[in-house]
This record gives sequence, structure tokens and C-alpha cells, in this order.
Amino acid sequence: MSSPACIDSPTPSEKAAALVPLSIVVPCHNEAESLDRLATDLLRLRAALAERYDTEFVLVDDGSTDTTWTLMGDTFGGQADVRLVRHEKNRGIAAAIATGLAAAKAEIVATLDADCTYDPLELVPLLAMLTDGVDMVVASPYHPRGKVVGVAPWRLALSRLASQLYRGVMRNDLHTYTSCVRVYRKSSVIGLRPTQGGFVGIVELLWQLDRRGGTIVECPATLNVRTTGHSKMRVARTALAHLRLLARAAWRRMTDRAPIARHESSRFATRTT
Repeated sequence: MSSPACIDSPTPSEKAAALVPLSIVVPCHNEAESLDRLATDLLRLRAALAERYDTEFVLVDDGSTDTTWTLMGDTFGGQADVRLVRHEKNRGIAAAIATGLAAAKAEIVATLDADCTYDPLELVPLLAMLTDGVDMVVASPYHPRGKVVGVAPWRLALSRLASQLYRGVMRNDLHTYTSCVRVYRKSSVIGLRPTQGGFVGIVELLWQLDRRGGTIVECPATLNVRTTGHSKMRVARTALAHLRLLARAAWRRMTDRAPIARHESSRFATRTT
């Protein structure tokens, strides 16, 4: 009787070649108090992604005035899968994300908050939803299966209202438009040029992709109140900028020569996950 054929196990290089390249961008501004927790949480994320993804982390210091840049070097500088990028002056979170997207080596790019108000492991189900034909996946605490923990009621109400208003002017029917925790196809967004560098620029990038005809889906997620550092958002300034973007989006929706039909697959996708 002949012996059964021997099947060789994949070599380390073959395993590495089978992994999906992934870049994870983390914008940081005056996050000295948050970097220890960020380092711990990124270790958990590495472990969760290790079997499927070849991951690099791109940390962007957005002109911090505290010790963030120095601590980033001390904490992450010796790690082969981490690249550190710096803005000499503060340009805003959307500008930092744009810099990270441009620097990312992979076609699939995820973005995370440095303060870990979303558990970084939330990226795992988001990545699973970036299927063929999907250009962006958004973490959605306002989804019926999403959750918000500890956020001040007035701030939550303002954010929910903004998302409700954006639903009226965009074709992708989502519950959350304002979250910066997302997964992108780099080729779908790299040519977009938001004019806002701050928090509203995060929505503007989504709107530009929406207007271009991109497919955007959302994944239920949990938003927690931040426990280290302090929020960088200036509420009155941000609210005014949202109103300006809403007016611009509404005008474009009415005046585009070939308006694109409202896209309903995003709602269907969130119900089936």
C-alpha cells in the first residue's frame, strides 16, 4: 500500500503573501495622556487582525503643542509596522486623516480615534463589510443596533440631529455620517479634496464620495465617552460649519444636472450583518 501524499505546510513567506495589506491611520492632536492606552489597544488590534491582514499603522501628529510627538517616538518609534507623520501646525482632524490616507501603502485604509472612544476592535466587523462594490464603511453608534455610553445628552442630541439633516441631502441612507472610525478603499477617496480641515471635513469627505456615486455602508458600533485628555471640538464653530456644508450639499443636490438616485443598499447591508 502506498503511503498518503505529503502536503507541505505553507512557508512563512507564503503565509505573508496571502495576507491582505491594510493601513490604519490614527490622527493625534495633544494626545499625550492617551498614548499609553492607544499603544495597549493597538496591541489587541494587531492580534485580532494577524491571521488575515498585513497591517501597518500610520500615526499622524497634527501639530500638537504638548509632548505628543516626543511620546509617539518613544512609544512607537521602534515598531517596524508603525510610521510616524507630523504636521508642523495644527490643521484639523480631517486634514490629518487626509495626510494619513495619502501616506498609506495599502488599498484598504482604516481610520481610528486616538482617544479610543471606539474600541479599536470595532474595526474587525467594519473590515468584513468592505465587500466588492463598497467604497466606505462607517462605524455607526446611531444605528438601531449601535450604542452610545456616557456621552453628554446635549452633545449626543446635536450629533444625532446633524446626521438626520445629512440624511436629507445624501443618496446613501445612513444613521451616522459624523463618525471618523471608517474603512476606505483608498482609490475611491484619494482624489477627493475636502475644504474643511476639522471635524466637518470628515463629513465633507463622505459627501464628496456620496456625490460622486460611491457606495457607503454602516456597521453598528459603540461610542464611549473619552476617559483621557479632552475633546478638541469647538462646538459653536463646528455647528456653524455643519450648517454651511448642509446648505452646500442641499444646493448641489438640487442643481446637479444628472442627480444620482438615492442608494438604499447601505440600509439593507446593516440589517443583514
